Amino acid sequence: MNHERGARMFAYALLAPAVLYVAAIVAWPLVQEVQLSFTNAGLAKTYSYVGFDNYTKIFRSGFGEIIWRTFTWTFFSVSFKMIIGTCGALMLNVALPGRAIFRTLTLLPWIVPMAIGIFMWGWMYNGQFGMISGLLQNFGITSGPVAFLAHGDTGYWATVMTDVWIGTPMVTFYFLAAIQSIPRDLYEAAWVDGAGRAYRFRRITLPMMVPAILTMSIISLISTFNSFDIIWILTHGGPNGETTTMVIDTYKVAIGSYKYGEGAARSVMVGLCLGVFCLFYFRLVNRLSSAEQL
Repeated sequence: MNHERGARMFAYALLAPAVLYVAAIVAWPLVQEVQLSFTNAGLAKTYSYVGFDNYTKIFRSGFGEIIWRTFTWTFFSVSFKMIIGTCGALMLNVALPGRAIFRTLTLLPWIVPMAIGIFMWGWMYNGQFGMISGLLQNFGITSGPVAFLAHGDTGYWATVMTDVWIGTPMVTFYFLAAIQSIPRDLYEAAWVDGAGRAYRFRRITLPMMVPAILTMSIISLISTFNSFDIIWILTHGGPNGETTTMVIDTYKVAIGSYKYGEGAARSVMVGLCLGVFCLFYFRLVNRLSSAEQL
């Protein structure tokens, strides 16, 4: 009994630094954030508790539309990353001369500092000097300059495409590593049996990539949902709020309007939305894993 108790105490001692770190860095600021969301804190040194007033203001200000826009923006961005990343990984896995060069070029969007890359895309979207607008005019697709970031629909898709450009390299190389970990014996056996490329992809590659796809999709979704730099640098959430997501709206209220209590309430809503989604996501993953075992 003494030996068992000593082993347990030793285990607790090993866990204590990690527990203290999580409590100080994650748990305590989170508790403070929740407490702040029930106050009317601002630039004034003193503030008072206002109950759920900040949360009622959220839904009175059209926050539901912002939530919907955030989920659709995230859905399209992550979907494009998964599709393009899968295609890119398959092409980079082919044994061709100069494959290392193509892999290096694929890394460029990831290597370039994010702010510089976003500013570059901002110039490309410019209606007067941008390359994209110039090409459209040269090929006769448009009769005049197109200011992509000045209109709601084009600005929305411009931010999506920029996020896809930045996030696709990570997805591509993650999927490439997953493909290269698949045993070659499976492909050789299928090839001997006369299976074509499409059949081998559908029956071997794709099923073996499912764990990597599930992992990368949740990582990409969380980072995309919380994306701030891309939208803020390109459009500041405009025009007319057409590219304002939950994170952008939280920043505008908390930092732009100095309404820290309302901003904290919005950030709590961001955390709740992500938490609920992750809960359903992991339940779905557990069901899929159980079905595979059966």
